[in-house]
Amino acid sequence: MTQQLVTQQPAISQTPPVISQASPLAQAAAPTLGPAGLVTVLLGAFLPMLDFFIVNVALPTIDHDLAAGPAVLELVAAGYGIAFAVLLVLGGRLGDTFGRRRLFIIGAGAFAVTSLLCGLAPTAWTLVAARAAQGASAALLLPQVLATITAASSGPQRARALSIYGAVGGISVVIGQVLGGMLVSADLFGTGWRAVFLLNVPFALLTAVLAIPYVPESRSPHAAGVDLPGTALLTAALLALFLPLMEGRAAGWPLWSWVLLGAFPLLAAAFLYVERRAEQAGQVPLVPLSLLRIPEMRRGLGVAVPYFTGFGGFMFVVAVMLQQGLRLGPVAAGWALVPMAVGYFFASLSGPRLISRFGSRVITVGAVVQGLGLAVLIATVLMDWAHFSPWRMLPGVALAGIGQGLIGTPLFRVVLSKVPIERAGVGSGVLATTQQSSLALGVATLGTLFLSLSPTIGIDHALALVLSLQLTGSAAIFLLSIRLPRTVA
Repeated sequence: MTQQLVTQQPAISQTPPVISQASPLAQAAAPTLGPAGLVTVLLGAFLPMLDFFIVNVALPTIDHDLAAGPAVLELVAAGYGIAFAVLLVLGGRLGDTFGRRRLFIIGAGAFAVTSLLCGLAPTAWTLVAARAAQGASAALLLPQVLATITAASSGPQRARALSIYGAVGGISVVIGQVLGGMLVSADLFGTGWRAVFLLNVPFALLTAVLAIPYVPESRSPHAAGVDLPGTALLTAALLALFLPLMEGRAAGWPLWSWVLLGAFPLLAAAFLYVERRAEQAGQVPLVPLSLLRIPEMRRGLGVAVPYFTGFGGFMFVVAVMLQQGLRLGPVAAGWALVPMAVGYFFASLSGPRLISRFGSRVITVGAVVQGLGLAVLIATVLMDWAHFSPWRMLPGVALAGIGQGLIGTPLFRVVLSKVPIERAGVGSGVLATTQQSSLALGVATLGTLFLSLSPTIGIDHALALVLSLQLTGSAAIFLLSIRLPRTVA
């Protein structure tokens, strides 16, 4: 609180030679990620993804303690997501250049420090600044996870690691909602909402310490400098999109929000132009658009946008509905989503075996199951809203969770399956940016629509409308997944 382009293939002479992973030289030099290292990097992925949503249930208490107001509260949530999204690709590039383990350790340490600053923030605006810094540290940390898995594992080991990563990403969202409510209600040592942030500190420090002996160092053999024009334009484009979407409603849609939205397509076009020209000139841009010539990445990212947009919007809207519509407390609202987490978890566990047998068709089936769950949930809302409860929504959210697990588990494997090792960092950064940007887009669009319509048409009809839009997203995932390569590496 949680976009795709096509370009020309550069000339072959501009692409540095790559040693095949199968060659003896590559195997001798390749770093190896052991079980302890895998647990360490997955913990590093879990913390920043957890923090994207854990703050949601703490916002009312933050408002009470710091007299924040609605606009500043949205910045508390949005500042993290915006900084996270705009710096992810840069974080991947820095890992490629200076070493992924090094950036992982720096990111984990910075995440601990900024989490402490959030937990000790004396004012609302101090908390906003600390949250933005926390998002920036997460952007250093998260891309190194996927890049390390891609560079330091292969074959079945990589497939299992990417499947577990997909499961961690989905479950962290639900756990964030449950854990956040429990921490706020427990009021540990009188910390109230501050415990939501302070809990990160020991775990982030532990992650940094464990990375020293267990996470292998890896980097791109063709290190490139920072693409300053590309970084500036990507940052400006994402800010122009997310700031008005996340802050426009609370501020009453002032003129600046419409100016920024109008500037977004121009900035995005300028970013594409600069990146294309840089790659054609033999330079290494922030986002090598030739990566999108890889069918697995291009089509996989096409599935990722509606999937993560719907997922982020669903989690936010359902959490608001449970607390405002059903008048549940934060703990009860969090537990109402446990059936979805259980469905997601068991679907993710079976994912590697299903993917090995059926390939990317698992995503297609997942889209159907998710759509069925959403349809059941819509029918439950419209048929008897007066008696709607967490028990009545259980079948719908459980089915939706199973479908989401079947989509999310193989999706990371599809996108990264053909990315060259020397581009693991930037490929992971592109995927992580798409993931986080789409989560934030779902909250900003579906969440804003729900909050705008609820007072006029009622919470039940607003919820049914938002779920119907997400059902349309499931149909888009179904159609796009058919075009994915059948075999997944």
